[in-house]
Amino acid sequence: MGKINFNLAEVVVFRRRTTPEFLVLKRSNEETIYPGLWQIVSGGIELGEKAYEAAMREVEEEIGIKPNHLYNTPLTNTFYLAKDDSVNVSPVFAAEVEDGTEVKLSAEHTDFRWLKKEDAVSLLVWPGQKKAIGIVNDYVLTDNPSRNFMEIKYGRLS
Repeated sequence: MGKINFNLAEVVVFRRRTTPEFLVLKRSNEETIYPGLWQIVSGGIELGEKAYEAAMREVEEEIGIKPNHLYNTPLTNTFYLAKDDSVNVSPVFAAEVEDGTEVKLSAEHTDFRWLKKEDAVSLLVWPGQKKAIGIVNDYVLTDNPSRNFMEIKYGRLS
C-alpha cells in the first residue's frame, strides 16, 4: 500500500530588477531522480526541522546564497513517485536574494539561469513548479497586501 510523505520543500528563488528574475537549476546527469531536468530549488525536510528551515537550508546548500527574505506561499505541490508508491506533499516558499550575488552550485546541479517569468515557466517541466513562479509573481512581487502576511521572520534572516 502506498504512503503519503510530507518531507519535501520547494523554493522559488527570485531577485528584484526592473523586471523580476527567477532562478532555475539544471539537475546533474548523475542524479538518480530526474537527471538533466530544469527545476526550482527543492529538497528534503530533515528530522526535527521545520519546512521553512529546510527551505532556507536548501537555498544555501544548492546555490550558496543566504536569502534576504523568505515567504510562504498559498501553494502546496503534490506529486506521485512510482519507485516507492508514494504521494509527496511539498510546501512552496519564495526566497528573495540580493541582485548581483554570485550563485555557487552544489554537485546536484550543473547549470542555472536567471529568467523572466515567462521564460522560467517555459523551461520548467512540472506543472506545480510552473504555477509556483506565477504565484510568487502575483502574491510576493506585486503590491498584493497578502505579501506582508506571508513573510517568515526568524533569527537566520536578520
